[in-house]
Amino acid sequence: MTATHRLPNVMHDPDPTETAEWLDALESLTREMGRDRAQFVLGQVWERARRLGVTTAGLPFSAYRNTIPLAQQPAYPGDLALEERITSLIRWNALAMVVRANRAYGELGGHIASYASAAEIFEVGFNHYFRARTPDFGGDLVYFQPHSAPGVYARAFLEGRLSEADIANYRQEVPGQGLCSYPHPWLMKEFWQLPTGSMGIGPMSAIYQARFMRYLAARGLADTAGRHVWGVFGDGEMDEPESVGALTLAAREGLDNLTFIVNCNLQRLDGPVRGNGQIIQELEALFVGAGWNVIKVLWGSEWDNLFARDADHVLLRRFAETVDGEYQNLGSKDGDYNRHKFFEADPASAALVAHMSDAEIHALKRGGHDLKKLNAAFAAARAHEGQPTVILTKTKKGYGMGGAGESRMTAHQAKKLDVEALRAFRDRFDLPLSDRAVEALEFYRPSDNSPEIAYLKDRRAALGGFLPRRALNASSDAPKRPAPESYARFALEAGGKEMSTTMAAVRMMGALLKDKGFGPRLVPIVADEARTFGMDNLFRQVGIYAPKGQLYEPEDAGSMLYYKEATDGQLLEEGITEAGAISSWTAAATAYSVHDTELLPVYIYYSMFGFQRVGDLIWAAADQRARGFLLGATAGRTTLSGEGLQHQDGSSHLWAAAIPNCRAYDPCFACELAVIMEHGMTRMLDEKRDEFFYITVMNENYAQPSLPEGAAEGILRGLYRFAARGAEGAPRVRLLGAGTILREVIAAAEILERDFGIASEVFSATSFSELAREAAEVERRNRLMPAEAPARSHVETLLAGTAPVVAASDYIRAVPGQIAPYLDARMTILGTDGFGRSASRVALRRFFEVDRQHVALAAIDALVREGSLGREVLARAIADLGIDPAAAAPWQA
Repeated sequence: MTATHRLPNVMHDPDPTETAEWLDALESLTREMGRDRAQFVLGQVWERARRLGVTTAGLPFSAYRNTIPLAQQPAYPGDLALEERITSLIRWNALAMVVRANRAYGELGGHIASYASAAEIFEVGFNHYFRARTPDFGGDLVYFQPHSAPGVYARAFLEGRLSEADIANYRQEVPGQGLCSYPHPWLMKEFWQLPTGSMGIGPMSAIYQARFMRYLAARGLADTAGRHVWGVFGDGEMDEPESVGALTLAAREGLDNLTFIVNCNLQRLDGPVRGNGQIIQELEALFVGAGWNVIKVLWGSEWDNLFARDADHVLLRRFAETVDGEYQNLGSKDGDYNRHKFFEADPASAALVAHMSDAEIHALKRGGHDLKKLNAAFAAARAHEGQPTVILTKTKKGYGMGGAGESRMTAHQAKKLDVEALRAFRDRFDLPLSDRAVEALEFYRPSDNSPEIAYLKDRRAALGGFLPRRALNASSDAPKRPAPESYARFALEAGGKEMSTTMAAVRMMGALLKDKGFGPRLVPIVADEARTFGMDNLFRQVGIYAPKGQLYEPEDAGSMLYYKEATDGQLLEEGITEAGAISSWTAAATAYSVHDTELLPVYIYYSMFGFQRVGDLIWAAADQRARGFLLGATAGRTTLSGEGLQHQDGSSHLWAAAIPNCRAYDPCFACELAVIMEHGMTRMLDEKRDEFFYITVMNENYAQPSLPEGAAEGILRGLYRFAARGAEGAPRVRLLGAGTILREVIAAAEILERDFGIASEVFSATSFSELAREAAEVERRNRLMPAEAPARSHVETLLAGTAPVVAASDYIRAVPGQIAPYLDARMTILGTDGFGRSASRVALRRFFEVDRQHVALAAIDALVREGSLGREVLARAIADLGIDPAAAAPWQA
C-alpha cells in the first residue's frame, strides 16, 4: 500500500481563487524580475509574517524539486557523452575490484553500492571543479565519502596512477602492497590527503579546515584565496553529531569557500535513513536554520518535460505525499510498478505520464545521476558568496546494480554479484566487455591514446593535476626557532621556585610567541577556560582570531588582560567544543602538507576532555600524520581537587599509548617539560617525523628543581634516576613516580629511610608508554635474531636485578603496568582506578592509595614478600602510617 504521509501537511484551502492569485503574482514576479527579486520580496513577507506571529507552522524547506530551474541551468562545460562513458568504465572497475576481492577472499568485505550512487557526483567534481595544487595555487581540498573509495581507486587506475596489480589487491595490504579500505593517509601517504573513514569526522573537519584557510590568510601565513573545500558525505552520515555540530560556525564566519555535497540515496547501512519521513527536506530545514545556502538536485533531465506540462504542480503534491521508505521501494522496482504505485495514486499525475511507456517511466532518473543537473549545482555553489553551500542530491544506492542491489535494503552489504547480474550491469552501461571478460571480472582500461583516457587526463591537467594527492612535507623550511635557554631557562634553572607545570608550559609558549621569526608559526588553541590555564595574558599579546574583528568594547577593556578579538588574532579560542578545537588543531598540525606551511599547533585542554571525549578525532589526526602538541592540563585524578568524577582524568595516558605515532609524557617537573618540548619540536619540525606529542601538565604549585645533570636522555626515554637514599646494606627498593605523584614517592623514600631504615632509589617515570614500546621492540629483535647478542632495553637496564619495584602514578594501574613484563623484579603498582571524588588533593591521594604513606607501605610489603623484612614490620607500618586496613578499595567504592 502506498504511503500517503504528507510533508508538510496541507490544510484544506477555503479560498482557492485567492490562493491562485497570490501564486500567480509570485510566478509573474519571478518571470519578469528574476529569482533575486522574488527572494527579496518573499524575505520581506516572511519577516512581516514573523512579526505577526504567523510563521510557527511548517518547516523551513522548499518544494521537493530542483532548486535551479531549467531556464537557469548553464550549458554543460564538457563532452557529456564521453564523460558518461568514462563514468561507466570507472563504475565497472570499482565493482570488479570489490567483487574480485571477495570472490578470492570471502572475508575481505568492501562496498559497491555507495560509489554506484555517487559516481556522477565524483565525475562532475573531478572533471570540472576539484582543482589540484600547482606551483602557483594551493589547490582545493576534497573530503571523499569513505565507502566510495573503490571509485576513487578505479579512476586513478584509468589515469595510470594505480596499476592493475594495485587495484587487484584492494583490501589486501598484508603481506603485499594492497589498497586500504578507506581514505587513510597513514597507509597511502602520497595518495590520500584527508581521512574520512570514521563517519561524521569528515563534515566537521571540512568546516574547520575551511575556517583554518581563512585564518592562514588573515595572518599572512599562506595565500588561500580562491581555494575551496568540498565534502561528499552520505545522508545517513548526517545523523552523526559531529556532522552537524559545527554548521552554525560555518555560517557565522561566512565560509563561502566550503561546499558539502550530501549524497541522499535515502538509505543507510541497514535500511532507509528516514523511512517515515523525508531526509532531504529535514536536511534542508537543518541547513537553512544554520544559515547555509541550500541547493537541491532531486530530478534528472528526463523529468523536465513533465514539470513543464504540470501547470497545477501535481507532481509536487505527490512528492510531498511520498515518504522515503516508499521512494526506496519505488526505486527498486520497474516502470510498471512506479506507474501503478506512484503516478496512478492520483488521476492528475497519472494523466501526466499516460503517453509514456513503462520503460520511459523506469528511465526517469534522480538528479544525482544527471551530470548536467549536478554541474549546475556545483557551479552555483562555487559562485555563491557570503555563505557555505550544501548540495542535497537525490540518488539511488546501488545505481545500476538492478535486482542485485539497486535501492534494496541489502545494498550496502552487497559484495558479490552472480554472472547474470554482472552481465546485466554491463548491458545497462554499454560496457565493451565480452561475456568471458565479465565472468572473469576483468578490469578494463582503454589504451593511452583512446579518447577516454586522453579526455580524462586533459581535464585533470586543466585543473592542475591529479587528485587525491598528498605532499610529504612543506617545500620551504619554517623559520629557525630560538634556543631552549631563551624560552625555557626559568624551567631548566628553576632553583626551587614554585610553579605548576601548566604555568611553565604557558610561559614557554608565551616566550616562543615573542620570537619574531618563529613566533608567528605557533598556533595556540584552547576550547575554553583559557583563564583557568593562565593563558589570559595571550589575549592581549597575540589576540583571539575573529574574522570580523571586535565589534564591541569588552567589559574588561580597562584591565591589563582584556578580552581582545582581532581579524589577525593568533589564538584560536573555540568556545566549549573540544571536537571543534581538535579539528582546528588537526588542520594546523597537517598544514605542512595540506597548505605547504610549517606550523606548530599547541592545543591545551582539560585532560579528561581529550582522548576520552574526542578520541576518534585524535585517531583521525594520527592517520593524517599530524605534528603538534596536545597539552592535557589539570591532568591526573588527584591533582584537580574539588571537581570530582566527571573531570578527573585517570585514563588518557592509556588512550595515548594505543596510538602508534603519539609520544606521550607525564612529567612532574618544569625542567622535564622543557626537555620534552624541545625534543618534540626537534623531531616534528627539524626531522619531519609524522608524530605528535601528548604531554600532561598539572595545576598544582610546588617547588621546581633545576634540570639534574645528565638527566635529559632518561627524561626522553621515559625513566631516569632522580635520587637515592639510605645506608649501604639496608633493605633496598626501587620507587618509580610519574607526574605529580613523583613528589609523593620522594616523600615516601624519606619515610622509609627515617622510620624504617630502608634504602631506596627514586626514579622519575616521564613516560611508561615510551619505555614499553622500546622494550617490546628490543624483545622482538632478540626473538627474531637469535644469532646476535641479546640487547637490553632502557627500562631493563635501569631496573636490572630483582630488588622490588614500586610504581605509582595519578593514572590507572594499567598505565605503569605496561613495563611489568620486562622486569625481572616483582612490581607493585599503585594507581587511581575507580571513579573520581570531590575532595582536597591530600584526601584524594589517601582515598586512591597513592599518597606517600601508601607508597611507603607498598615498599615495605614488597620487601616482606621478598623475605628481607618480617611481617611484624608490615603490621607496625600500617599503624604508624595511619592506614585503615578496613577501607574499601577505591575501584570498588
